[in-house]
Amino acid sequence: MPNQKPPQASPPRALRWAVAGSVVVMIAAGALFYYAAQLAASKRQINHDEVQVTIHPHSCEPNALTVPAGRASFRIVNRSDRAVEWEILDGVLVVEERENIAPGLSQVINAKLLPGDYAITCGLLSNPRGTLHVTATAASDAAAKAKPSMTAFVGPLSEFRVYLSSQSSALIKAVAALQQAIDAGDLSRAQALYAPARAAYQRIAPAAQRFAELDNAINARADYFEKREQDPAFVGFHRVEFAMFQQRSLDGLTPISQRLFSDVTALKQQLLAQSLPPEQLVSIVVRNLDSLGNVRAGSGEEERYSHTDLNGFAANLFAVRKVVDLLRPLLSKSNADLLMNVDTAANAFDAQLNDLKDAQGYASYDSVSAGKRQQIADKAKALSAALTEIDPALGLSGL
Repeated sequence: MPNQKPPQASPPRALRWAVAGSVVVMIAAGALFYYAAQLAASKRQINHDEVQVTIHPHSCEPNALTVPAGRASFRIVNRSDRAVEWEILDGVLVVEERENIAPGLSQVINAKLLPGDYAITCGLLSNPRGTLHVTATAASDAAAKAKPSMTAFVGPLSEFRVYLSSQSSALIKAVAALQQAIDAGDLSRAQALYAPARAAYQRIAPAAQRFAELDNAINARADYFEKREQDPAFVGFHRVEFAMFQQRSLDGLTPISQRLFSDVTALKQQLLAQSLPPEQLVSIVVRNLDSLGNVRAGSGEEERYSHTDLNGFAANLFAVRKVVDLLRPLLSKSNADLLMNVDTAANAFDAQLNDLKDAQGYASYDSVSAGKRQQIADKAKALSAALTEIDPALGLSGL
């Protein structure tokens, strides 16, 4: 009989499933790669005019930029060894900024720029500043000629100035009380007075953050100084906070608190001396909310030693509501539905914060879960998105 080959045994069922599964995984991986590639290409197409700036430990490259007026995108790449910020300054005023750019990563800053010359900061506050020249275009010239009448905004801007004056006075009073407790060597009282003083500052922070030098002296965190907490230039609220809550000592803090009192007094003078254009009334609170939603809510780094972040968030919301109330008569006529959306978003954010209140006040932020922090961030971002619709509704978006 001729030799016959034994019949081939069919592969085990588990092996067949394994082969089929690997094929599915390969197909899915290929689809995911294709999607990611398409998404990246789409982003590159959208941001094809993006200007890249690389931050090194002690310099930026390039540090002299020229762009046309209008909307501009800057991709800030951090090649230093710590989280940094990048700002566009118009004299002493902050036009746009991005905080907490992590080492090895990049973030995009979108700015609406008028023709003129600006300064740019570069990572650490001790690093040399750069220049940004914005050239006029036909569109920017046309927008300048088409400005709406400012008469309708005289009342809201005047009332906002009154708000800044009264809140600045409250800040000066709160810092004076804090300074007195420090001078008296009363640590527990000074700790108790820190949160009210910070809340007073956060109620005017959207406007105060326009003043780069004063805001850095009053509000800068240790990260932005070369020697961090040990850097002699590290002063202001967070230097006081570090001593009281981290070191639990008032030693050597008297001159720091005296400097803080002097700086908040100067801040009030600057707030009242510098006029605020109507197109910035909403944008300053939007920028503050974006910082809250994108950085501060998740990291808890704003009040990292005292963990009083929730008091600051509530104070930021107080400022938002003040701006909305000032513009309420105009919005009621031009876009009542938008006003309802803004109020709904503000109430949702408020409810989220109130959920973390007890008989003693807001909870310590180090006790707030990651999930709750994300909810706070989401509510802040939703409110910011609603607020960005106000300027177009009032005819200010072309400015």
